[in-house]
Amino acid sequence: MVDKIAYPVQLLQPDGRRVLRPEYTNLVRDIGPDELRGLYEDLVVTRRIDVEATALQRQGELGLWAPMLGQEAAQVGSARALRPDDYAFVSYREHAVAYCRGVDPAEMTRMWRGTAHSGWDPHAVKVTNPAIVVGSQGLHATGYAMGAHLDGAEIATIAYFGDGATSQGDIAEALGFSMSFNAPVVFFCQNNQWAISEPVHLQSPVPIAQRAAGYGMPAVRVDGNDVLAVLAVTRQATQRAREGSGPTFIEAVTYRMGPHTTSDDPTRYRSSAETAEWKARDPIDRMHRLLDREGLLDEAFLTRVRTTADEIAARLRSGAVGAPTPPPLSVFDHVYASEHPLLEEERAEYAAYLAAVTDTEEALS
Repeated sequence: MVDKIAYPVQLLQPDGRRVLRPEYTNLVRDIGPDELRGLYEDLVVTRRIDVEATALQRQGELGLWAPMLGQEAAQVGSARALRPDDYAFVSYREHAVAYCRGVDPAEMTRMWRGTAHSGWDPHAVKVTNPAIVVGSQGLHATGYAMGAHLDGAEIATIAYFGDGATSQGDIAEALGFSMSFNAPVVFFCQNNQWAISEPVHLQSPVPIAQRAAGYGMPAVRVDGNDVLAVLAVTRQATQRAREGSGPTFIEAVTYRMGPHTTSDDPTRYRSSAETAEWKARDPIDRMHRLLDREGLLDEAFLTRVRTTADEIAARLRSGAVGAPTPPPLSVFDHVYASEHPLLEEERAEYAAYLAAVTDTEEALS
């Protein structure tokens, strides 16, 4: 048996040639020409979303953005493995997951623009809003998975996080708790090589997936720039969860081509040679070469994909620029599911402050 950690699962080489690994190839045997084109479109569209949002931040329309450039395959492949009732708990970089789960692009930037606590209704699309506290979503996903299991729901829950989050206590607690209670959760680590400016080898001298062994959890390492391989391993892991076989740890080996966030300058801590090496493994180029090899590319298809990407980018931009400015006191809305005395006290204090500011401005005018 091939070591799933020492030899990451790969079904598609960077030059577009397929790799035969029967255990995983069989998991994506249903992915025919139309599905391959659909995956390619997802990759192109989500990159376009990311580029547009980054431009919006540079133009002063967003306060911040966490680019996912280079990580599209890890997100699209895993998200497309989910069923409608499965629930995704994300960090702050999973814009492609949100898109694949049906989030309206016009709602994707609201939190980043500072006009709302969150962008969308998580229950409507079964994906949480961005979690800025690193690693916290691992515990949320584990708790939700346990509750769903106790309710008899045959679903899978997936928690997305980066390599840096594996150094957080919350992820360690989630891994331990999920194994103790056989929670139907998939831990999906996007190892993009850098936790802000810290290289992954400073966090772990061994593959991150090996950490799962300490909890008795099965783990698999996958080429995170190979959308077919990611789809296959995530299908396998979510099926284990649904059938009651417990949690799985997936390490998707990928690379963050851009900055950690738009406030970061990656040229200060990594070389252009390193970036160029990973650019040769670009997930979109890889799928493009596969489609070309298999005679699935034509100009009409490529034009349609570009048009779709531009239309979605335009919707994202209009949603950001046109987002209404909320009234100041709305900052207290939706913090808790029910009334909370401390929050009501803070709301009253803030209302009094706003009233005093208004009175002062009127007196001075």
